[in-house]
Formats: sequence, structure tokens, C-alpha cells
Amino acid sequence: MKKISYLLIALFLVPTLFLTSCDKGDDTGVDATPAFTLMKDYVINNNLDIDKIITNTDGEKFVVGPPATAEDVPAYIAKYTILDIRSAEAFAAGHIEGAKNISFSNILTEGAAAAKPVLMVCYSGQTACYATALMRMYGYSHTKALKWGMSGWNSALASGWNAKIGAEEAKGHANWTTESAPTNLTFADPVFSTLSTDGATIFKNQVEKAVATGFKTASGTDVLNNPNNYFINNYFNATDYSSFGHVDGSYRILPLKLADNSYKGLDPASNAKVVTYCYTGQTSAVVTACLNVLGYDAYSLTYGMNGLYNTNTAWASNQWGGDSNPKDLPLAQ
Repeated sequence: MKKISYLLIALFLVPTLFLTSCDKGDDTGVDATPAFTLMKDYVINNNLDIDKIITNTDGEKFVVGPPATAEDVPAYIAKYTILDIRSAEAFAAGHIEGAKNISFSNILTEGAAAAKPVLMVCYSGQTACYATALMRMYGYSHTKALKWGMSGWNSALASGWNAKIGAEEAKGHANWTTESAPTNLTFADPVFSTLSTDGATIFKNQVEKAVATGFKTASGTDVLNNPNNYFINNYFNATDYSSFGHVDGSYRILPLKLADNSYKGLDPASNAKVVTYCYTGQTSAVVTACLNVLGYDAYSLTYGMNGLYNTNTAWASNQWGGDSNPKDLPLAQ
């Protein structure tokens, strides 16, 4: 009888041990390397840190402006595979000659099929910049976004930008301040579960997950009225942080690189909505894409400073209606 009892115990224990040994998440035993660390090492060693996404190793920025004149358009569009991620209705109403209308969820598939560097196109440039960052992280490092989107290509499509800059919500708002930035804190790394122990695979899976989720945004109205609901990071230089003013309580954590650990100033907690804002919402879209891939719950503030306070006297560049205005380049239908 004892032998039978021992045999029964063994039969129950073996499956339990087998299932336990298959867990490859961050809690896989005392000596297991956290998934974030594996991914971090891969990102640094393969020139995929945030600075290399903003400007690739060939010195190409993530965004490119439209051509100067209609005569320049043929040579301009010949350089790219143009992917337009606007709605089918908006695309039919007017698009760049040769562009292909696709859904955001298909950007990685279309990137693999592209014969030339990809130019991502959207309404305002913001979603295209988010897509561009994800494409660059996935290996399509020469992908660029059309600055200002179709709003900058033709004035007939600029209604979104033109309407948004009139709000001037930050002007005179109680939560808009010129006080010094709060002292940056130091947080632990994000934690997430994965069955992989390979940094490249983890990173690839995180990019795919971010694409499937889509562009995560926060409105200037909500952030300005409810700053305590967010962990806010202002992606300005120190001079502009003071001269423009900023949302009360905004940190200034730059450049968010893994290599120098500046990213550790961000709170990875699941209840900490990390919202980044810049001048146009385009750089913050890139930053937000990178942060979501790294495991943060990250959001880009739409339209950036232009949406909050377009008439601010501190502008030197990237001001919609100031140094930046829509062109009247040709549209295909």
C-alpha cells in the first residue's frame, strides 16, 4: 500500500513541477534576468535607444517637411513608399499622388513590403510620427513622417490644425505656471511578463503589441484641468520650459535614454499615466511610442504647445501659423 501511495504522490507532483518550470516571466526564480533588462541590453547594443529613433544612425530625423513648391513634388514622392493612414473617406477626398491608403494596424506588414523608405502620412503628423517610431524600432530605420501631415501639404486639409490653435486654453489658466521644475525622482524599471528570454524577441513583441493597441493620446484640456491624474513630462529644453510656461507639476526628464538611465525619472506604476508634451505633438508621439514599447502606460498630448497656447510670445520655431503654414501642393483623388 505504501508503494501505491508514493506512486500516486509522484504522479501529482510531476505535472506541477513541469508547469512551474515553464514560467519564463520576470519571477522565474532567484537568478532570472528581468524581461526589461534583457530588452534594455538589446536596445542599447543595437542602436535602438530613443535618441536613435528620433535621429537614426545616418543622421535622418524622424520627420521631414513637404516639398517647397509643386515643381518639387515629383522628385520628392519618387524617394518614398508613401503610406497614408487616414480614413478611406479622407484619402478619397485628396491625397499625395502614389500614396497607398492603409490601416494603422498594418504598418509593419506594409513596411516589410516597401521597396523604398516609407513616408508615413496622417492628418496632423502626430499619428504618423507614432507609427514612424514603431517602424524604426522594428527595423525600418529610414521611415519618416510627413511633418504637419496633410494639413501642411495643402491648406484645404488644414481645418484640424486651424481649429485647434484657437483654443488658447493655457492662457491665464490656474494650472499654467512659470515655476521651476520639480526635482526628478528615481523609479524602478517597468515590469511585464513574457515567455521569452531573448531580448530581441521581447522587443519585437512589445513593438507589435504597441501597434495593435494604437496611438495613445491625452487631450490638452484634460491634462490642463486635471494634472494630478497624470505623470507629466515636458520635452522642452530648459529655456523654453521657463519662457513658455508649463502645466503645473510638469517634470523635465530628458533625453529618456536607456544608456544613461535618464528614463528612470519616469514612474512605471500601472496607475501612473505618463503623458509627454512638446511643441507640435509630433516629437511627443515618437517619445510615447518608445515608452509604450518599454512597458510604460504612456500618452502623447495632442497638438502640443500649439494646442495649449499658440499665441505665446516665446515661439522661435514650429509655431503653426507662425514660421509653419500649410502649402498648396497638388492633391490626387
